[in-house]
Amino acid sequence: MTVRTRVAPSPTGDPHVGTAYIALFNLAFARQHGGQFILRIEDTDQTRSTAESEKTILDSMRWLGLEWDEGPDVGGPHGPYRQSERKDSYRDFAMRLVEEGKAFHCYRTAEELDVLREARRAEGKHTALKQSDLQLPEDEIEQRRAAGAPYVVRMKVPEEGVCVIGDMLRGTIELDWSQVDCQILLKSDGMPTYHLANVVDDHLMEITHVIRGEEWISSAPKHKLLYEYFGWEMPQLCHMPLLRNPDKSKLSKRKNPTSILYYQRMGYLPEALLNYLGRMGWSMPDESEKFSRQQMFENFDIQRVSLGGPIFDQEKLSWLNGLWLREDLTPEQFAQAYQQWALNPEYLMQIVPLIQQRVEKLSDVAPLAGFLLSGMLDLEASDFDYKGLDLEQTRRVLQFASWLLDTESQWHKDRLFAQLKQLAGAMELKIRDFLYPLFIAIAGTNQTVSVMDSMAILGPDMTRARLRHALNIVGGPSKKEGKRWDKEFRAMQAQFED
Repeated sequence: MTVRTRVAPSPTGDPHVGTAYIALFNLAFARQHGGQFILRIEDTDQTRSTAESEKTILDSMRWLGLEWDEGPDVGGPHGPYRQSERKDSYRDFAMRLVEEGKAFHCYRTAEELDVLREARRAEGKHTALKQSDLQLPEDEIEQRRAAGAPYVVRMKVPEEGVCVIGDMLRGTIELDWSQVDCQILLKSDGMPTYHLANVVDDHLMEITHVIRGEEWISSAPKHKLLYEYFGWEMPQLCHMPLLRNPDKSKLSKRKNPTSILYYQRMGYLPEALLNYLGRMGWSMPDESEKFSRQQMFENFDIQRVSLGGPIFDQEKLSWLNGLWLREDLTPEQFAQAYQQWALNPEYLMQIVPLIQQRVEKLSDVAPLAGFLLSGMLDLEASDFDYKGLDLEQTRRVLQFASWLLDTESQWHKDRLFAQLKQLAGAMELKIRDFLYPLFIAIAGTNQTVSVMDSMAILGPDMTRARLRHALNIVGGPSKKEGKRWDKEFRAMQAQFED
């Protein structure tokens, strides 16, 4: 048997360090066994998936040194490697299950589903819906079908009993079927859900080992049942521990920068970041902290993975990156690395048009553009003092702007200005006053180039990180304030949509 592993990112946002973490362990396991590593794009969410996001993911993975044997850009014998290009086959498999009585058409509306779940909740039951809950009278089904009502295809699941799952790290896991709902396999738009597409693709691509995050443990019964329904052999499962923030919460962009692009923009070496991800729950036999990708592959044993949630600590990453900078680069290589990071023509040509009209001599460039060549800025709370805003208004502007930009996918200056101007109006602030804290957070001063241009150049990850940094300096909301502000912000968002 040839070992075949895969990683399957969704192109709906920035490339996540968690994706790189899982990809690294899949690649290491494949290389340890002389096998193959596949990259598959799971773009069934057609409303959020973008070609730009896909390209960014592929570029970021390659920057880290994660290379795949088969994928959408390199091809392979099991293509296509984008789920959107395999759409018709998923429908055929779903209809096969319907014909065999293992799945059914469900015409229930969203409102009806809410009522059903609430009824189960009132009875003290788990809200997972079963076929007995969802079943409509035959005449009602015929009536809705004749009227062309939308429907989904759901799989049938047992209403009671225990599903036994084997896991390479955790041994035997028992999960109660009563907590597993009749999973949707095919959405009303004809696109498959993750669960159907994942199982079909893993089978057709001959994946032998599925190494994924532990958040998928609860979905394992559905996947095992689908393999049984189709009569296919199930790959071996291995659920990796989730990356954690220093406070032990799940790694999230609201507490920690999670995008690979952020760490690239901060000036971390790809070798150091990959090294750090390799230390997340795993260790070398000699416990050495600094090791190359090849050293990891040569010594890899997945049984050395610890199930304790590994802490993604930026200070520790910075320390490790410092070792790589000092120990692995000659002065010439260091200079070259810096030039490629900050002084590359592509990046400089974004900056030059903004500053050229403001300088009288070349020595003016560094003071004027320094914030565009830096990481986190050295700020103090007094830097945000401004006659147009009191402290609470400043805190609210930074928090609301941060929440707004956390969800912004169209990252260009005109769009950013339109969105922030709308927010300023909803907060009943003049745009000049509203933007002052953003100037300080992004550039450290308001005597500089346009803050919109600056945010566009810095990109979403660095921009968001600087806003969070500024908010920490002036004082983020208390738990009580946070709930109140969140409610106010959501009400403003609703106004935007109206």
